[in-house]
Amino acid sequence: MKTQKEEFEDYAKEMQALCVKNDVISDDLFKEYNVNRGLRDLNGKGVLTGLTGISEIVSFKPDKDGVMQPCEGELWYRGHKIDSIVNSIGEHEYGFARTAFLLLFGQYPTEEEEAEFKKYLGEAMELPTNFTRDVIMKAPSGDLMNSMTRSILTLASYDDKAKVDTVDNNIRQAIRLIAVFPMIAAYSYHAYNHYNRDQSMYIHHPDPALSTAENFLRLLRPDASYSEIEAKALDTALILHMEHGGGNNSTFTTRVVTSSGSDAYATIAAAMSSLKGPKHGGANIKVMEMMDNIRENVSNITDRAEMRDYLSKMLDGEVFDNKGLIYGMGHAVYSLSDPREKLLKGYCEKLAADKGMDDTMTMYNLIEELAPELIAEKRHIFKGVSPNVDFYSGFVYQMLGIPVELYTPLFAIARIVGWSAHRIEELIGQGKIIRPAYKSIMKELE
Repeated sequence: MKTQKEEFEDYAKEMQALCVKNDVISDDLFKEYNVNRGLRDLNGKGVLTGLTGISEIVSFKPDKDGVMQPCEGELWYRGHKIDSIVNSIGEHEYGFARTAFLLLFGQYPTEEEEAEFKKYLGEAMELPTNFTRDVIMKAPSGDLMNSMTRSILTLASYDDKAKVDTVDNNIRQAIRLIAVFPMIAAYSYHAYNHYNRDQSMYIHHPDPALSTAENFLRLLRPDASYSEIEAKALDTALILHMEHGGGNNSTFTTRVVTSSGSDAYATIAAAMSSLKGPKHGGANIKVMEMMDNIRENVSNITDRAEMRDYLSKMLDGEVFDNKGLIYGMGHAVYSLSDPREKLLKGYCEKLAADKGMDDTMTMYNLIEELAPELIAEKRHIFKGVSPNVDFYSGFVYQMLGIPVELYTPLFAIARIVGWSAHRIEELIGQGKIIRPAYKSIMKELE
């Protein structure tokens, strides 16, 4: 005899047929009504839906005749190229706080402003009394993004100004969330690792004097130790993931929910729900799964011919997940290159040398060289194909000993800055609820 749960599941499966029958929309109708699926045209260019002064992505530039041509990718934060932002950080400095100030407030801080901002970030690195025990450790899950989202929503209960929509209050809330995100992520992992995996649990307190990258490694590791090169690599990865235009799925979600008048906690929780989708925030996890598959099936990962043969089979859908994709290659926006990938690769090389993983670095270099050639041979593409930042970010996290469950939460620890900047810009400069139109193809039956 079936249980109530089993009967309910069977009912849902039966009703699935009705949904499939009545909810399928022909591809031809999208063309007939000139509807841009996913708010992107047939060439992959995003439909213009808003204006922002926070960042810019450049992947095409006009030639002498004014025809747009693919170019080396550029990413700008508040009028500054990402390359110059990263390269301006001193050898023994960490740039997370300085870059966060730039994105939030539109200009670089003075020394005094940076010190004051770091002070308030440090003071905000504190969760409410018993929050870790009563919220984070309760019903832990391997899906850390869900655990974090629950914590974010619960934090609203401890904020007596949770629904106050003034700009100054939202700045306060943004700083608070930026400060506690590393704690929520690390503690959620430790709770899951302890209660679900029967492992030891470590709850370290953050040090307000340390950077976000240093604190995350401190919170994560049993001995709370880390090297400077490790913290620098993570600091750079966080800066590169902080912001990426208003059109990416989670930032657009931030804009949409903010425009409805919802509060900061609900808005950031919605952005988290968007980011956790594997098509958005989980790309580097798929890259790491692919790399594991390559290691298992290629006898010599530094052999060019053998690697080329296996990648060719991967594109033909014969190996790995049979989807005909080489993960980490290509980007929805960039064409010839992803500027973030170039910067992160430098730290990959330093970490690989430091940790004796030169063979793995050689494998990555081979794939980076061979994959675009093979894709060009086997696919009809309108723009160049190059590695994106996800191609290397998982490798960096792997060398830092960060569990794969934390890869997407790390993305969130960085992107909370960009989300907050866009929320504040939406509050100040827009003032109208976002409501795009959908063309109805429903048949009137009465």
